[in-house]
Amino acid sequence: MVPVYILLGIAAVCVILWKWKPKQKPPVDLSKADVDILSTHVRFYQRLDEKDKQRFREKIGSFLANVRIEGIGATIEERDRIYVASSAVIPIFGFPEWEYRNLTDVLIYPDTFNEEFKFEGKDRAIMGMVGSGYMNGKMILSQHALRQGFEITSDKNNTAIHEFVHLLDKSDGAVDGIPENLLAHQYSIPWMHLMQQQIEEIRKNRSDINPYGASDKSEFFAVISEYFFERPDLLKEKHPELYEYLEMIFKQDPASN
Repeated sequence: MVPVYILLGIAAVCVILWKWKPKQKPPVDLSKADVDILSTHVRFYQRLDEKDKQRFREKIGSFLANVRIEGIGATIEERDRIYVASSAVIPIFGFPEWEYRNLTDVLIYPDTFNEEFKFEGKDRAIMGMVGSGYMNGKMILSQHALRQGFEITSDKNNTAIHEFVHLLDKSDGAVDGIPENLLAHQYSIPWMHLMQQQIEEIRKNRSDINPYGASDKSEFFAVISEYFFERPDLLKEKHPELYEYLEMIFKQDPASN
């Protein structure tokens, strides 16, 4: 039988390792060209007042300092770096102290890819993915989808925001559409029921929500979050109850800006 003091020691080490995170590097300074990209292509940033714009730029600088963005078969331009960082900051902007403890690298592929991470050949339908297993701590994004998310302003889609919402969802240990780190416990079951109702509406072709959201609750949460940040005014008009829950989850009210 293992002595109790040894078990306690193992438990203490586990807690320390779980809480430990690398020291954050100081934010990088954004150039005038970087700020111009934000002002021209990032609608979320455009809606902020000057004080929050400054805070947004600081969080962009912090993300760029601490997460590596690498092109795989793609040439990375400065707009790609700003778009990735913006996608990371937008969902967590209501949480000033939030850091992505579960992300080290964002890999940019030129276009869609398959489950074997190949971006050439057949069966390439994936636009973004949060890694698991040996890919844990990494995210893969299609460069084409990343750019469309910010440069097409008439839709409700943003692949990179979608993937960062998955990462937030994953922070409680399960990608299930119920972000327990962000949503008070008493609202979890009502939120789960509301998601299921909306999924059924999508499956009956009675919803304007992206049909991919009907895949499961985790995809619904990511898809409806895209809608929330891309077209908050429209979501609030068409789906006020969903908007209210997302406002509660993200601690943001983008339709009011």
